[in-house]
Amino acid sequence: MEEALELSTYLPQSFANNREQAYLDFLWSAFQTNYEADRFEFASLAFHLLYMSFVSFSIWQIRLAMPDQFRMAMVGFRSDEEGSLMDCESPFKFYDRLKESQIFRFLKLIGCTNHQVGEFAKFVKRRNKIAHPTGTVFFNDRAAIDAEIADMMKEVRNIETHMEPVIVELYRRFLIASADMEERQYTDPADEIAANLIHANYMSAADLDICAGFDISALAAEAHHDEMQALHAKLVELYPPEEMEEAA
Repeated sequence: MEEALELSTYLPQSFANNREQAYLDFLWSAFQTNYEADRFEFASLAFHLLYMSFVSFSIWQIRLAMPDQFRMAMVGFRSDEEGSLMDCESPFKFYDRLKESQIFRFLKLIGCTNHQVGEFAKFVKRRNKIAHPTGTVFFNDRAAIDAEIADMMKEVRNIETHMEPVIVELYRRFLIASADMEERQYTDPADEIAANLIHANYMSAADLDICAGFDISALAAEAHHDEMQALHAKLVELYPPEEMEEAA
């Protein structure tokens, strides 16, 4: 259970609307309730949906940071699919246009190999077996589901590692766009970070850890660098890197 709860570190801290938040809350409740009641088959289904939600949020961030490459990755899709994927207003809408297994192909844009993509997608096949009446219970005990969760969390961490350049790019864009206090939405740095970094980009705690480790000196030549430093200092104050927390 403890390793499963770690997944929350990789899920957004803020959602586009209350329905998305309610959906994730429902999945967590379904997972925990069934896990604690030893209904491991149903717990695994809920956890799989949480895993696929994490994947969809990652693909959303890739689309934000790499729109041109994202378009190129759609070569081979039908023309109507290409347009609809770029126009999706929510990460959850990707699955209205694509099969679950197809969504993983976009992870190649962050350097994942075909083998890695296959490892990420293998859980879809397992879930499909569980979701159909086979007369077989795949997860009969706590050890079995815990092993599955450990396997899935390994791939979550792998994806997040590959996502680092994407998160850095989104953060860099945020700092540049929000540097001018006369132009940005909120004067208060904390409010600006909450609205236009975390909320706008579906940032997770793990993503913010990457942002907190950003080398702000890399933007020294940009206008309003002092305000960028102030924004970064506020982010580090609010979301200190894990290394700093451990050292403390």
